[in-house]
Amino acid sequence: MVERLAAREALSDDTLDAMAAVPRHEFVPPARRDRAYEDRPLPIGSDQTISAPHMVAAMVDLLDPSPGESVLEIGTGCGYHAAVTAELVGPENVYSVEYHASLADETEDRLARLGYGGISVRIGDGHEGWPAHAPYDAAYLTCAAAEFPTAVVEQVRPEGRLLGPLESAGGRTARGRAGGQHLVFARRRADGGLDRETHGRVRFVPMQDN
Repeated sequence: MVERLAAREALSDDTLDAMAAVPRHEFVPPARRDRAYEDRPLPIGSDQTISAPHMVAAMVDLLDPSPGESVLEIGTGCGYHAAVTAELVGPENVYSVEYHASLADETEDRLARLGYGGISVRIGDGHEGWPAHAPYDAAYLTCAAAEFPTAVVEQVRPEGRLLGPLESAGGRTARGRAGGQHLVFARRRADGGLDRETHGRVRFVPMQDN
């Protein structure tokens, strides 16, 4: 898988090493583990997915987390993306918010079993972020939103980074999926505003709304 990623994407050695270190099959439901290393998203329950390897690698590379940096994740899912991030910053520096209690509970157990028990997982509304551990050096979304949630932006330090799939004008499709989405990288200015870069079209499940 990592060799295919290296051939497809211009990725740093650190990102490739992190991808190689995390056993992706452990984060995939047993019935789908024969497809765990295919470069495609797979369902994990609760209408959520584990992102394709190339997308996780691309997002990790764009966010460019360094050892010791504090990172907020919105959308824990099965924990795979959090584990890859933890390989770069240390598990104790990853804080993740998951809307679905059943996923969060299973994922906490999985992360602990695989040696990533230092990752902190909270059940809650991702729009609220996790203020108790702010400010963060970086934050990312694993679900599509119309905009970076205001609370999440405020919890990132000045000059910190944000990354996530944002919905383009046009909103959602009739089936509830997000319409056009683009992966957006942003750096928070001292005045609280964001300097943005767009990095191509993507397709993620929508962020949960209460």
